[in-house]
Amino acid sequence: GINAEYGEHQKVDFIGIHEKICSLLIPLRTPIPLVSSEEERRHRQEQLLHRQKQMIDMTRTEGSKFLFEGAHEAAVPAALQALRFSIAVYGLSSVELVPAYLVLGEASIGLGRLTQAEEYLSQARWTVLKTPGCDASIKSKMYRICGLLQAAKGNFPEALKNYSNDIYHAAVDNGPRHVKTSGGYFHMANVFFRKGQTDIAHNIYTEVVSIWNKLLKEVVKLEEPVPESALNSFAEKVENETEVLDEAQEAEAIQMLHAVYDLQQNNTSYGAQNMVILLHTLALLHCHLLGYQKAQEFTSEAIKCAQEAELQMDMSQVQQLNSYLTNKVC
Repeated sequence: GINAEYGEHQKVDFIGIHEKICSLLIPLRTPIPLVSSEEERRHRQEQLLHRQKQMIDMTRTEGSKFLFEGAHEAAVPAALQALRFSIAVYGLSSVELVPAYLVLGEASIGLGRLTQAEEYLSQARWTVLKTPGCDASIKSKMYRICGLLQAAKGNFPEALKNYSNDIYHAAVDNGPRHVKTSGGYFHMANVFFRKGQTDIAHNIYTEVVSIWNKLLKEVVKLEEPVPESALNSFAEKVENETEVLDEAQEAEAIQMLHAVYDLQQNNTSYGAQNMVILLHTLALLHCHLLGYQKAQEFTSEAIKCAQEAELQMDMSQVQQLNSYLTNKVC
């Protein structure tokens, strides 16, 4: 069964998510009064369904966030909870169960339980195949986790084939230069890097950074300065002009951008201009996350890098962000 491998998790099923789900669980556990009208009962059923769907979204996001943070063990209870609520709402054979299977599959890969991962991914694949018109975002995620499994086995050609399918389906929904497509590029680059094809890997990493740089410049929006206060020139997390990053996407950005930075910080062939863009992107990310001191370390490093390499590139956005952060940190 689903829980065979993870029996030990049952007693700690809510670790990491307990706080977030308590308030949502209260209405689900309140008994229906015996004396109530048909309309009241229908309203309550609608409310319960809405709460259960909220629970599914929240536990899926929490499970994904743990995975991006490398906390594979902690992702399991959240994913099992998402699976239970998905079964309660949609039944045992719905494609809505697939995201939970994929989180469980990825957690199993991270824990080195590749046979268990195969089982979850087989269940996901079977469900996707028998669902006509299955959403492209689900197919994209499924191929990504299948790619991770093949990469973990050292089967690089098969991993690359899966990542290509991931990118294709993500691009169908979002376009080729979108953060939801960037994960496929990132994992593909990792495979090329492991194969020793570093030039190809570095080019793809540069594309990943470029995608996140574009989005984060929209999320952390620099506006025209207001004379009486320089601080008012900066508006964080503009929600109406771009999509808002959820916790899982924020964790994904941290994982990917820091992984690229760790690989490239001592790699002269990556190029100073690429490094400046990467440092600017990391600064924007940490500013968005309100980590101003960390963000300023990256803007300072970007400015120093540009000066040392005598780059002829526009540094005004980096310098403006650095000035804002200097005021924030002081």
